[in-house]
Amino acid sequence: MLIPSIDLMGGRIVQLVHGEKLRLAFDDFEYWIQRFSPYPLVQLIDLDAAMRKGDNRGLIEKISARLPCQVGGGIGTVAKAVEVLEAGARRVIVGSALFRAKAAGEAGESDSVDTDFADELSRTVGIERVVCGVDTKAGRIAVKGWTEQMKLTPEAAIDELEPYCGAFLYTHIDKEGTMQGFPLVIAKRLRELTRRQLIVAGGIRERSEIDALDSIGVDAVAGMAVYTGMLPA
Repeated sequence: MLIPSIDLMGGRIVQLVHGEKLRLAFDDFEYWIQRFSPYPLVQLIDLDAAMRKGDNRGLIEKISARLPCQVGGGIGTVAKAVEVLEAGARRVIVGSALFRAKAAGEAGESDSVDTDFADELSRTVGIERVVCGVDTKAGRIAVKGWTEQMKLTPEAAIDELEPYCGAFLYTHIDKEGTMQGFPLVIAKRLRELTRRQLIVAGGIRERSEIDALDSIGVDAVAGMAVYTGMLPA
């Protein structure tokens, strides 16, 4: 299944390369809402909220009221997740808040998954409405709008978060926005780790990739390829 992505920054729909360099920007919201209306699921991300640089709350509410969206970006508390769902989102994508960096002098050997938060979130909003984001750069989890990197691997994160979500979203930051293709070998490896819905993003450029992912039970998020016309939506 193809899941088109709407990324918001500064009140516009944008597409970034590697989550850093602005490549495309649009403000014709009505056009894209109409284009994406046939899809059973759309991904809606508030990049400003993810980067702790404000938010696009009004647009999130407007779009999620008209499209079936899973919404992410800056959802760091259970209360925020409830607020987003009550505003019309079908599901929430939670990433950074699921992970704890080891503080200097703290007992333990490494960064960790905050399973207490994950458990509280899933019990409050319902496990089927939680998507755990395991955004990954150079094989390690990246958080806070991909500006900080942890020592955790996506494999370790999936193993611990399995009981608390209805789906996983794996974003391959190394390929994000490049249209260089998503590494199918990674999708196959992750598919073997979880029984939950698995969604992948990063570099997807053509229909054959989506079909290959679909054949192994993996759904695909695409943004750049859709907005440039490489992948007709």
